[in-house]
Amino acid sequence: MAGMVVGISGGIGSGKSRVSRFWAGHFSLPLIDLDAICRDLLQPGQEGWRALQAAFGNRYFAANGSLDRAALRRAIFADHGLRRQLDDLLHPLARRAMRRALAAQAATATVLVEIPLLLEAGWRNDVDRVVVVYAGPGVRCRRIMARDRVDRRQALQAIASQMRLADKALMADHVLDNSGAWADTCLQVIHLGRLLADSTGDAFPRRGADVGFL
Repeated sequence: MAGMVVGISGGIGSGKSRVSRFWAGHFSLPLIDLDAICRDLLQPGQEGWRALQAAFGNRYFAANGSLDRAALRRAIFADHGLRRQLDDLLHPLARRAMRRALAAQAATATVLVEIPLLLEAGWRNDVDRVVVVYAGPGVRCRRIMARDRVDRRQALQAIASQMRLADKALMADHVLDNSGAWADTCLQVIHLGRLLADSTGDAFPRRGADVGFL
């Protein structure tokens, strides 16, 4: 396993993926993306796809056998029991895949892992530091509406289907506020990245002078 595993979490619309990509790129760190792992697991014929087929038949699948992600997303937001059932099916598979990816980075001083449901899933002990990317509900709602082309009611429903982000922030080791200007968020990421690198004795590129957002 890597020297330090930093788990980055947040809520829908908080901007955790953008933060994760910037952090990884700025400090030249490997990034493991649990959403990407889950997408791979749900490709036709893969473990997650087979698990959903066994549990639900063709209910959430298109005629060509691919997962109907939009239909499944709508169902999850409307049915908390279905979300728990899916989590029970997919979380063990995703966790094993994450641990394999981390094992492949054994010689790396610091690895970032983006885990949307890190705290809900009870994976805190799989990482050394928990970083929550925070944004206020209004900001998140506007982002979801713009990104997913849904109305306000649907955006709020998506937010309500998850753990309160303020509660996640209180459980974190570090919080990055992504409610405001992106340049402000980037400065927070750089500061925290340097702080954590210093705590491990890791070498990292100090590239503040050539960052284009300033």
